[in-house]
Amino acid sequence: MKSFIQFLALVALCSVGSSVDAANFRTVVIDAGHGGQDNGGQWGRVYEKHLALDTAYRLESRLKSMGYQTVMTRRSDYFITLPQRVSTGNRYSNAIFVSIHYNYTWKPDVSGLETFYYGTEGQRLAQYVQSSLIRRTQTVDRKAKYARFYVIRNSTLPAILVEGGFVSNDTERSRMKSAWFRDTIAQGIVDGIQRYRSDY
Repeated sequence: MKSFIQFLALVALCSVGSSVDAANFRTVVIDAGHGGQDNGGQWGRVYEKHLALDTAYRLESRLKSMGYQTVMTRRSDYFITLPQRVSTGNRYSNAIFVSIHYNYTWKPDVSGLETFYYGTEGQRLAQYVQSSLIRRTQTVDRKAKYARFYVIRNSTLPAILVEGGFVSNDTERSRMKSAWFRDTIAQGIVDGIQRYRSDY
């Protein structure tokens, strides 16, 4: 009985420790999706890879101004593999991983923002970021969702993948081409990160 109680105490201590680690992160790994020969979703000359990189820079600027350290998986229009993206993030401890994308579907009427997660802490982070994005953008809420995307499934950090609207939707494409909307996406992510951190 004594050994069982000691086991429970150890489990509780590990749980508290993981929460403290999640709460004390000072680094945000920012992953701008696609790049180089991989355009991602596109409509005419609107390429997801450009939108993602621009949003990533805007996010980095805001986070740095708040005292966070940042790591970018790419800083210009070049291709990096999914394992390279994950490897970059997994070099850091006390960090979170945020992958930025814009969506595409063959159905032009589909719209909205969504945030994907894989692990438990990723789910918490995704829910805060998703609600903050919707509050900022006032657009269709496609919710925080579980997914097995490579970069979040293989991350050792709390990890999310943000989809900032559909390139294939006329209204959303028009918005995302404007700097103010990409600014809004970046600020929404920042708001969610702050809420996730302060929740502890």
